[in-house]
Amino acid sequence: MRNIHERPCGDAAHAGMRCPARHLPGRIADMRGQPTETLPGSGPEAGPGAEAGPGAEAAWPGAAAIRPEAGPDLAHHGDAEVGPGLVDLAVNVRRDAMPDWLADPITAALGDLAAYPDPGPAHAAVAARHGRPPAEVLLTAGAAEGFVLLARALTGVRRPVVVHPQFTEPEAALRAAGHRVERVLLDADDDFRLDPARVPADADLVMIGNPTNPTSVLHPAADLATLARPGRVLVVDEAFADTTVAPGVAGEPESLAARRDLPGLLVVRSLTKTWGLAGLRIGYLLGEAALLQRLAAAQPLWAVSTPALAAASACATPVAVEAERAIAVRLAADRDHLVARLSTLPGVRVAGRPASAFVLVHVPGAADVRLALRRRGWAVRRGDTFPGLGPDWLRVAVRDRATTDAFTEVLAEILEA
Repeated sequence: MRNIHERPCGDAAHAGMRCPARHLPGRIADMRGQPTETLPGSGPEAGPGAEAGPGAEAAWPGAAAIRPEAGPDLAHHGDAEVGPGLVDLAVNVRRDAMPDWLADPITAALGDLAAYPDPGPAHAAVAARHGRPPAEVLLTAGAAEGFVLLARALTGVRRPVVVHPQFTEPEAALRAAGHRVERVLLDADDDFRLDPARVPADADLVMIGNPTNPTSVLHPAADLATLARPGRVLVVDEAFADTTVAPGVAGEPESLAARRDLPGLLVVRSLTKTWGLAGLRIGYLLGEAALLQRLAAAQPLWAVSTPALAAASACATPVAVEAERAIAVRLAADRDHLVARLSTLPGVRVAGRPASAFVLVHVPGAADVRLALRRRGWAVRRGDTFPGLGPDWLRVAVRDRATTDAFTEVLAEILEA
């Protein structure tokens, strides 16, 4: 299938070829990225869970439209790694029991399904949590819908840039809507830290995660703020912001969710991670009212269900915020334990200073290691489907210490074999 973003390339290294993006300084990469391989783990030797394993997502009709030719599979997500009999370290969704203050409103909302959803109370609750007027909140069916709305509504964008490695849905949504995407690839040798100077000054749409999936890097808010300017939409994906803590900081460190002074800032939030609501689909956008009105015009009527609205209201209460902070503190301790255990294994390098519910690790031969883990009953997230990474990277979700100990013992045995 012809790539609609290809054009003749003037780079001498690509003479006679076609290139999907301009060659620019600062390691701005085109959309071809690393080669995509058939994902191991779907054959008869894959072990537990293979029948529901990776690769299945390629069958859905939109996959081809968002998969760069000879590049990473942007449609691949951690849930494709999981299957029956596997311990899930691939999906970054917390699976603890739902508290009553959240479960009760969701259950009660099931009795109101005959009426059309009323987003008013949830709008007000989310706005109050972040110190914004309701007009600066747009509720969405998960954070992923927010990326789709951006891609469809911002038709006049001339130079969209996505900072990678990061969650692939922002670029996938842009590509599916016909945008020509450029990538800024952060360096592993610099722990995937952001240098704002590497983002092209004339980029009129910039997308970055904070903390970033899959690197678990938490970028300083001051660095992100320097990317905001008139004439540019700056999208900061804070889907995992509620998983972060810092000494002496009462709230979410480095979050821009309450900033109303930065032109063009749009913050993407999700309620699906900490509260285990991935199946309910609830998230929201925070930003300038005029910008959100443009996005709302592209949104289907009643896009967020009544139970999801009930969840949004409940998760915006002081009780919920206090519970989030307590969960983030425990998560940090469990993450430190995981990092410490991984750091003792030969050939394993943890990237940077992880700040979220997952860690990124470099393991030579990671593709084979991941397959060996599947055979032993463990699912981890492959890294080579993230632009800027390659076949020697894995993402591992933070779990309780007993699970971490069992996992690292198996991993050690595999590495020593």
